[in-house]
Order: sequence, then structure tokens, then C-alpha cells
Amino acid sequence: MTKGLVRNRDFLDLAKADPSPNAPLIDTFGRTISYLRLSVTDRCDLRCTYCMPERMTFLPKKEVLSLEELHDLALGFIDRGVTKIRITGGEPLVRRGIIGLFEALGQRLGYGLEELTLTTNATQLAGHAEALYKAGVRRVNISLDTLDRARFEELTRRDALPQVIEGITAAQEAGLRVKLNAVALKGVNEDELPDLIAWAHGLDHEVTLIEVMPLGDVEEERLDQYLPLSDVRSALEERWTLTDNAHKSGGPARYMDVAETGGRLGLITPHTNNFCDGCNRLRVTATGQLYPCLGGGERVDMRAALRSDDPQGELAKAFDQTMLIKPERHHFRMDERGAAPHLPRHMSMTGG
Repeated sequence: MTKGLVRNRDFLDLAKADPSPNAPLIDTFGRTISYLRLSVTDRCDLRCTYCMPERMTFLPKKEVLSLEELHDLALGFIDRGVTKIRITGGEPLVRRGIIGLFEALGQRLGYGLEELTLTTNATQLAGHAEALYKAGVRRVNISLDTLDRARFEELTRRDALPQVIEGITAAQEAGLRVKLNAVALKGVNEDELPDLIAWAHGLDHEVTLIEVMPLGDVEEERLDQYLPLSDVRSALEERWTLTDNAHKSGGPARYMDVAETGGRLGLITPHTNNFCDGCNRLRVTATGQLYPCLGGGERVDMRAALRSDDPQGELAKAFDQTMLIKPERHHFRMDERGAAPHLPRHMSMTGG
């Protein structure tokens, strides 16, 4: 796929061209958009209980954007001022030919694009870590909620923890910085979070804890899963010395240093400490639906623009429309037992 991408267009010459003079993406609340989370597939090789049901129905492949379309769309965002692109899924590394997309986008690093990253569950990472580094990726986010093999299998419905650990090791050996993302789950992994943090910091990995989000129908009660990170921080402070850190990664996490481990800990708190005032992000699904807010139903059909008779003109209109409909904040709620999900789409469809 890599050769096909490069053969069809002279991407290297395009990357070295001056960036488009198109106006930057600024929403109606004055927030400048510089960060795109681009989903390349809704498919995943795990079935995390807080993310999707066991018998998940995935999209027909014909509805998913081609790698060339994903690349063209990403270039359009770069030309409108996006400097950071995170490739997401589902699980991005199950998409055939995905390294070719990383290689093509990597040619824009230093020419409008400042960072190209990946969110992965790491089950396939051992076989791709070196290629990702060569393509220009320098940092990966890895989803890992537990280090206990039996608990991992219960959470993900797959016995894949050894492959994940192998992927983490391979990433570090390839020169990739690793950040672990763990969803804090009440009564499931809350007892293990300190050990997970200490283990990661001992390997020089950062950790970010995330509150569960009410997206998509799952087979468990969301309120039973919800663990406020304000409670987690209070518990950690009984064990460790936590000092707020002004570090910014481009995402919604707020950071602190852990004196005893020497590492950095991030908290993503959509419920207990809303972070929308500084939102600089957009999400595009694998079918080309642009969601200006993870917690909102507003969307713009970028696939229709890409496949129109005037892709450049229609994409420009779509970008401008997105800035007009991006809401001020999300409206997630986690205070009613038995409530329907805030939005019917699963996180694997929206992109992590």
C-alpha cells in the first residue's frame, strides 16, 4: 500500500511546498483547532466491557474511507492549521496497509505538521513499532487498564496481555515514547491503579487515568463502572506526594508529578472537572463523519465532500461549517442509573 500511495502522488514534493494560505480553524468561541483525531477503522481485536458489547457489529468495509481518502483529508486539515494528528480506531493497527498512511503523512512533518501519533491497544504493536518510528512517529498512547492477566481477559474478553506487554517493550526499544491510558473502573481496577502507575513510571512511561464515558450501549451499568477521579486523586495523595504540573500534551489531560515514583500522571475528567474551555480538537470517523465534540451529536459529512465533483471547494465549506456548529462544551451525565447512553455511537466508531 505504501508504494501505491507514493506512486499515485508525489507526496514528498507536496510536503515541501509552502502550506496553504487558507484561514486557520477558529470556532465561534475563539478556540483555535490544531489537533485532529483521525479514525482509520471501527474494528478492534479486543472487546472491552466499557467500550462495546461482545457481539459487536462493525461497519461494512465499503463505507470506510480508503487510505488515499484519509490522507487527502488529513492534508486538508494540515492546510487549515492542524499541527498534530493522532491516528485512532477501533484498533488502527488491524487496518491493512496502515503503515503506508503513516509514511505518507510523515512526509509532512516539519511542513505544517508538527506531530504524528497513534493510540493503540498494543496487541499488534510489536510487529509495527520500528516501522512507525521510521515513518516519523515518536510517541504512542497505549490503552492498558490492568496488569493482571485474568482481570485483563475479563475486561477485554480476550487473553492478550502478553502481546500487549510485548508491544510496549517493542515500542520502547524502537525509540517511541509510551504513555499508558487507563480507564478507572469502580470496583474493577481501582485497587490496582497505584501499582499500575508505579510500574509504568519505573519503565519511564507516563500514565493518564480516564473517567468512563457514556458512549454506546454496553452490557454493564455505566453508573456501576463510574469512578470519579477526584476520589482517585484523594486516595493517591494518602500514599504519594502529588504536585500539579503545567505540562500540556495537546489533549484534555491535566498533569501532576508523583514525587515518590519520579513520574508524571495525567487525569482526564469529563465529569468531575470539565475541560472544554480549551478544546482544540476535532474527530473524524473512519467513514468520514467529522464530530466537533466527542460528547455531541453535531457532525459534518467529509466523505461526501471528498467524493464530490469539487473536493477542494466542498472540503473548505465543510471545514467552515464545522467551526459554526462546534459546541461550547459536552453534556455527559453520569448520575442516573439505568439511563440510556448519552450518545448511541460507540467510542470505537468515533475514534479514541
